[in-house]
Amino acid sequence: MEWLIVPFEVPFVQRALLAGILVSLVCALAGTWVVLRGMAFLGDAMAHGLLPGVALASVLGSNLMLGAAASAGLMATGVTALGRVRGLSRDTTIGLLFVGMLSIGVIIVSHSRSFAVDLTGFLFGDVLAVRAADLVLLAVASAGAGLVSSLGYRSFVALAFDVRKAHTLGLRPRLANALLLGLLTVAIVVSFHVVGTLLVFGLLIAPPATAVVWARRIPTVIAGAAVVGSLATTVGLLVSWHWGTAAGATIAATAIVLFFASALAAHLHRRVRPALPDVEREAEQAQ
Repeated sequence: MEWLIVPFEVPFVQRALLAGILVSLVCALAGTWVVLRGMAFLGDAMAHGLLPGVALASVLGSNLMLGAAASAGLMATGVTALGRVRGLSRDTTIGLLFVGMLSIGVIIVSHSRSFAVDLTGFLFGDVLAVRAADLVLLAVASAGAGLVSSLGYRSFVALAFDVRKAHTLGLRPRLANALLLGLLTVAIVVSFHVVGTLLVFGLLIAPPATAVVWARRIPTVIAGAAVVGSLATTVGLLVSWHWGTAAGATIAATAIVLFFASALAAHLHRRVRPALPDVEREAEQAQ
């Protein structure tokens, strides 16, 4: 059992593990709604939309988190504004913003003397470089995400399945959508330092998708996603330590592997039943 324990006796690996668990919690709270609403493309675009702000903050010597938050906020505002333009589908506007923000980010990074190193760090993160201050920020973000999810739960449920009913019940779907975008922004911003802008999408989508295969209620999906994300972090760090692979990429890849393994196991046991109808019944009960 030494191979299982030794890596986690090292302080920076311990910080990486705690950071991954906190990120898994935030991503579970935001990613569950992304999966249930079919917003995966938006989540991917938001993750890549961080690059300009992070790159500019790096070039100017500013705080990377603030740059990421500003960039994500601009991306969310652009998605909301362009979504009201007639004649353009939501996917079209998101795709244009996605490519535009990514291009601007690469252009900014290209002016840095350490272009390759900076770009690699932004895209793939460095979970093993997490500091104590980062853990405090992640803990605060987790608490905030939990509070927003609790307060907006009924509105999020209605928004995920029937926007018209949400209007009828006075649940203010526009405000709920804004809060959900804010929750998604927080999850992506606090996660990019751990796994990078390219791989944050894996932790945001894979754990909730894994849980949806088995769970029948939304709270169970959220809890299951947090457990799967934490497991992916633990296994990913172990594999990275013993095989010498990139930690962030290994964590994200492990989350994807867990999803396919779970889906295959459910299929083999003839237990693959869509969780969404059951969740929809919960939506009716919540209303």
